[in-house]
Amino acid sequence: MSDGASPRAARELPVFEPGSAGRSLPQVKQPPVKQPPVKERADAARNRARVLAAAERIFATRDDPREVTMDEIARAAGVGRATLYRRFPDPASIAVALLDQHEFELQEQILRGPPPLGPGASPGDRLAAFYAAMAELLERHLPLALGAETGKARFATGAYGFWRAHVRVLLAEAGAPDPEAAVDAALAPLSPEVYEYTRHTLGHSKDRITASLTWLARRLTGD
Repeated sequence: MSDGASPRAARELPVFEPGSAGRSLPQVKQPPVKQPPVKERADAARNRARVLAAAERIFATRDDPREVTMDEIARAAGVGRATLYRRFPDPASIAVALLDQHEFELQEQILRGPPPLGPGASPGDRLAAFYAAMAELLERHLPLALGAETGKARFATGAYGFWRAHVRVLLAEAGAPDPEAAVDAALAPLSPEVYEYTRHTLGHSKDRITASLTWLARRLTGD
């Protein structure tokens, strides 16, 4: 799952690189200084690619992605357990690595893309566009989101910190009396568990969910 309509607000949002350790909630508003990338050995890079490809296949086909095990991933990737554990401590960390790129692309659109998702639109339009983009991300990558961010762990991710900062700025620009208290309620419909329940247990279509989120965005911002 991390700017308002003004350039100044956009600069205050944290930025998280895919595959980085930045998924822990940031303590500063300014983007961290990027370090030079560490070059992987060719065999290590190949093993990582095999692990991620195998894990994505497993997550996509599992009824409950939270039950995926490291042994399954190692066997499917054709690597030893020691090789797998050297890079990833658990299945959730592998799901996080797979989600990173998708979330990073959305963060880039929010920071520098065209309106209404990017800067230049009203708070209501931007919040509605953000809701629609997140619904699309969850629709495409729900198994990964469920595997990576369950329960309270969701709130400790850098991605949640980014989404929270973004929505808090939009609520403040819209004149919300207490954006800090309201922001987590505004993000609650985007939790993977809630989306799974409304989409697959209740059977609502993605378009129906998105339309309801658009209605919510208008009410939250007064647009």
